[in-house]
Amino acid sequence: MKKSTITRRTFISNSAKAGLTVGLIGTSIAELLAKGVEIPSDFPYATGFTQSPLAYGYPALEPHIDARTMEIHYTKHAAAYATNLNDAAKEEGVDTSKPLENVLASISKFSVKMRNNGGGHYNHELFWSVMGPNAGGKPEGKLMDAIVASFGSYETFVTQFETAAKTRFGSGWAWLIVQPGGKLAVSSTPNQDNPLMDLAEMKGTPILGLDVWEHAYYLNYQNRRPDYVAAFWNLVNWKAVSERFEKA
Repeated sequence: MKKSTITRRTFISNSAKAGLTVGLIGTSIAELLAKGVEIPSDFPYATGFTQSPLAYGYPALEPHIDARTMEIHYTKHAAAYATNLNDAAKEEGVDTSKPLENVLASISKFSVKMRNNGGGHYNHELFWSVMGPNAGGKPEGKLMDAIVASFGSYETFVTQFETAAKTRFGSGWAWLIVQPGGKLAVSSTPNQDNPLMDLAEMKGTPILGLDVWEHAYYLNYQNRRPDYVAAFWNLVNWKAVSERFEKA
């Protein structure tokens, strides 16, 4: 058997890092960032700087999102955000081994290129992960309880979320977020901004996001954004959203 070469100093350092991560679990990303705590790389749902593979094929979300739109959206738009983000990180001396959330928390200190592409990459990574085939329905368990506690009913939440998505002027996103303290809220952001950014009007940890840029729906829905927003509920992977909520 090969003898381990780990040193006592390395063991203590690794143990301390692991202990820190465990100690942070149960505190939302937004809360930690607001306190100036750096998110460690192994924190639940921390976002890296590279584009993740899709968990389903391009046709998997039909008829609600067509295969051609998914292919263009993922391979062109989202891929470009990831590429440009890494270019910006290199230009601005950002350590890409650490989660992107740490950059978003102080995005006002970075360039417009970093803001647009950092937000674009983070937003799309979340977007792909909270959708799926054979999805839809309603949330259950703790997430449903939290929705009812925060909005009064699931139906009220849906109305507020749809309104945020439909009334976002121009391009942007609608969000379900966990605010500091654990309460849920609906918000929207312009362009590729998101609620983790230090310049967001309403801050929190996103657990559900809907892309309302025209490239996300135009081939199938043209200018009928409300139809696209209504169809989104058929795609929401509530299990994935619930897991994000419970880790937040």
